[in-house]
This record gives sequence, C-alpha cells and structure tokens, in this order.
Amino acid sequence: MSRTPDLMRWLLALSILLLAGNLSFAQKFSARNSDDAQFGPVVRAYLGYLRNEQEVVDDRISRREISPAYYRRNSERIRALRQMAIRLVNQTGNDYVPELEAVTMDEFRTLFEQPPRPLTLHSNQVVNNKFRYLGTIRTGEVFYLFARLDPYEQAALMEQQAKTLTPKATDLHVSNATGQPVGQTTTRPRRSVPR
Repeated sequence: MSRTPDLMRWLLALSILLLAGNLSFAQKFSARNSDDAQFGPVVRAYLGYLRNEQEVVDDRISRREISPAYYRRNSERIRALRQMAIRLVNQTGNDYVPELEAVTMDEFRTLFEQPPRPLTLHSNQVVNNKFRYLGTIRTGEVFYLFARLDPYEQAALMEQQAKTLTPKATDLHVSNATGQPVGQTTTRPRRSVPR
C-alpha cells in the first residue's frame, strides 16, 4: 500500500513537468507568431523560411558539421536578411519581399564577374541589370544587401537602354559592328538553278 502514494506523487511530479514544458513551448511559439502578426502572409512566410534556415545552421553546428566561423557568418547573414526584409516592408507597406542576397566584401565575386567597388555603390543603384543595391547592415560583419531584379524589371531596363542606343533615322547608312551597312541582309539570296 505504501507504493501507491509514492507512485501518485511521482505521476503528479511528471505531469507538472510536462505541463510546464508545454506551456513554455506554447509561449515561445505564440511570441514568435505575434512578432510576425503585423506582416502579411508573404512576409510571414519569408521570415519563417529564415527561421528554418537558422534552425538548420543551429543543427549543423550542434553536430559539428560546420566550423564556428561558418556558423557565425551564416547566422549573421540570416539576421541581416531578416532586418532588410522588415525594413523594406516597413518602407513600402507592401506584403512583398524580393529575392534578397547578403554578401560580405570578400563574397562579391559570387554575385558579379567583375564586382563593383563597394564604396561607389549608392542606394537603389542597379548593378549589371540584375541587382538593385539596398544598403549595408552590420550584424557583426558588414553585409551588402542586394535585391535580385525579376525578369520583367530586367527586360524593361534592357529595353530602355536599347532605346537610348538605337540609331536615329538619319543614321541609316552607318555601318554596324560587323561592317555590314544597316538595312542589308547578312545572307546572300539563294541562286535558283532550273532542272
């Protein structure tokens, strides 16, 4: 009979621990969701994606699959992407996040064949008709943030540049880069031979 009260105490203690653990998880989950509740579904999804990326990096460091330096840089990159996404949404009021890239100065070659000098970049500058420079964020290291232009923006920029480079109507007889006069075809018509 003395086992029953001990068993009851043990079960009560276990249930209290489980309840406390569940409450802690629920508070953490609701706090995370309430932080993102001010944003629309697209931004919440992007912020959730960044949280998942951080969990992956946390898991990899716990298994010692990556170095502490790699972990630190990627965690800081994720933090910089989150800050820029929130900044963009607060500035525009739109539930939209472009495809963001965060690179350090030594990583510029991952985006550009001939990287621009970081000191010459200014906010909203389009680089190589592919990226819009958004600014820098310091989260330990300095990250340069770029938004990748969507294909429609790229096409519009190239069309605009083509309009400024097209010859005027008076320049019809000017040669193009191959030496062929403008307006002439580059292939010879076929000779037809009767059979």
